[in-house]
Amino acid sequence: MIEFRDVTKQYPDGTVAVDGLDLTVEDGKITVFVGPSGCGKTTSLRMINRMIDPTGGSILLDGKDIRESDPPLLRRGIGYVIQHAGLFPHRTVLDNVATVPLLTGAGKRAARARAAELLELVGLPQEVARRYPPQLSGGQQQRVGVARALAADPPVLLMDEPFSAVDPVVRDDLQQQLLRLQSELDKTIVFVTHDIDEAIKIGDRVAVFRVGGRLAQYDTPSALLAKPADDFVSSFVGRDRGYRALGFLTATGVPVAPVATVPAGGEVARAREALVDGWAVVVDEERRPLGWVSAETLSQMDGSVDAEQLVSGGSLFEVDSTAGTAGSLRNALDAALSSPAAVGIAVDGRGAVVGGVTAQTVLAALADARRSGEVPG
Repeated sequence: MIEFRDVTKQYPDGTVAVDGLDLTVEDGKITVFVGPSGCGKTTSLRMINRMIDPTGGSILLDGKDIRESDPPLLRRGIGYVIQHAGLFPHRTVLDNVATVPLLTGAGKRAARARAAELLELVGLPQEVARRYPPQLSGGQQQRVGVARALAADPPVLLMDEPFSAVDPVVRDDLQQQLLRLQSELDKTIVFVTHDIDEAIKIGDRVAVFRVGGRLAQYDTPSALLAKPADDFVSSFVGRDRGYRALGFLTATGVPVAPVATVPAGGEVARAREALVDGWAVVVDEERRPLGWVSAETLSQMDGSVDAEQLVSGGSLFEVDSTAGTAGSLRNALDAALSSPAAVGIAVDGRGAVVGGVTAQTVLAALADARRSGEVPG
């Protein structure tokens, strides 16, 4: 557990970066520090491993004041991931990750074996180990950075805007990988970001900082969205916080109706007969969706359904028909709204089409949730 007790950081020029911070980071959870530039979130993070020392108050790690610890020794028990990974460019990926085990006394063979295990853990193929950082994509470099931070198996992991320098698709994948790793490792993670969507997606608790280094609100993501503490938090979270809140409500009760499907390469004449309200989902041999086809697009095809002329299907809504579980209401509504046919494609765990959902059915499920008290009215 990490405790901030009335922590202040004031620089010689009088600038107050952190002002009277009281906050407890729970063991085995992801705590996210979020806020605008200059609000003290990164300073607060760096005070945990004594890269910056506070000018007032105290920080306790498992009940012990960190000022009683030698900084290099303290940092060996705390993993640290930064925005651009901070890898050594002239060392192979494997040797980058093996650096920390070597520093803690492991032999070269054991350190490299540990590094190889970690590269597999973060989802990198074996051939990456022999490459050098400049030969990797930004997303791959960040995964290597995470692997290196985990090399000494630290109980605490600090992550300072680690995914902000990559494109949105890679960023989403890295976020999912982090959540997967956390489900397996149960680290105590402090994560800094300026992106409220990222904070809500990955955080068990979210600390919103205001300019001047003061804590505005510290809460669960769902509580933060439902009950912002003041106008600043409400503005920072955004006007669409009601839509974001749907991500915390299960869509198990949303009915999945049959949807028209046609096989790729099938006869156009039969595809026309299968259309419902002018649309059908084109599927491959394993019933995985390839896109939508309309009466208009079919009129431009000769003989068989051409998978190259389909309309994009938008996002997908995943359900597990065997377990009776589903994603969130936000996933379901997004699938319906992004579909050209106004019907979101529902798929099972193997990616096969099981039916469709509409915005009307999702909103009806939301109304039911409000009546049952799951979400504020």
